[in-house]
Amino acid sequence: MSKPENSSIDAIARTCIAVRLRLLNRVVTNLYDDALRPLGLKVSQMNILVVAAKLGLARYAEVCEILQLDTSTLSRNVERMRARGWLEVVPAEDARTQPFRLTALGRNLLERAVPAWEEAQHQAEELLGDDGIALLGKVAKKLGMPLADY
Repeated sequence: MSKPENSSIDAIARTCIAVRLRLLNRVVTNLYDDALRPLGLKVSQMNILVVAAKLGLARYAEVCEILQLDTSTLSRNVERMRARGWLEVVPAEDARTQPFRLTALGRNLLERAVPAWEEAQHQAEELLGDDGIALLGKVAKKLGMPLADY
């Protein structure tokens, strides 16, 4: 098997959009996770709690669509959050699609998380700048992401 041309490897290393997005995602996620850590919460969990709070009764398919998650990832997170008392399953006719909702403990956690979230949000805004934030909004809109429309 022949070795790829160095120029191709260099071009990928220098210009790969996926790598840059994944690195940026990790950096920004760490800002939020670091801020929320004292509450025992991760930003990915907070997003699920926020969606559940907004929906009232959260159905897996709807949450997966809103947050662009696969079912197994959501199920794993919901189970962990149920164990902590932040979410509860609501019995449904179809046992395979048990909807869930925020508990009083989960709502209280969200309220307590607001100052930490605000601090992380400020840090992310500083990092990305107005142009970066505007670009994120533009791309999300182009992709038809629901964001706050749920």
